[in-house]
Amino acid sequence: MRLSARVDYALRAAAELTVAGDHPVTAVQLAKAQQIPPKFLENILGQLRRSGIIRSQRGPEGGYWLARPADQISLADIIRAIDGPLLGVRGERPEHLGYGGAARSLQEVWIALRASERSILEQVTLSHIGAGKLPESVSKLAADPQAWESPAFS
Repeated sequence: MRLSARVDYALRAAAELTVAGDHPVTAVQLAKAQQIPPKFLENILGQLRRSGIIRSQRGPEGGYWLARPADQISLADIIRAIDGPLLGVRGERPEHLGYGGAARSLQEVWIALRASERSILEQVTLSHIGAGKLPESVSKLAADPQAWESPAFS
């Protein structure tokens, strides 16, 4: 799985909003806290606002804040808001693909991969990130030393 810079920045900005609570945070503050290019972040924040993940207010007391409680916003919600569906093959959903011959089982592999991504990204919420305490199943996966190794052809 590859995450775009836009998704990475969106997740990092959302983590900052999580720890800020109900206090509005400006785009400049978010950009500075996470070392994100401010103009790039403005576009990302607009996408998150249009998706209903964050809210905003203009003016001297303005800024951005989460639109719902952090425990109700999953990482998958943010990824979908920025880049669309979690897994696509050539822009298609895996259930809409049809392979024949020796490649027939690839469709099941793509669907299993999407299910695996969902099992992690839908259970991890912004409150987990903000608290620095991930669900046990995710921590267990990350604790495996092989998870930290980079295969020769990655």
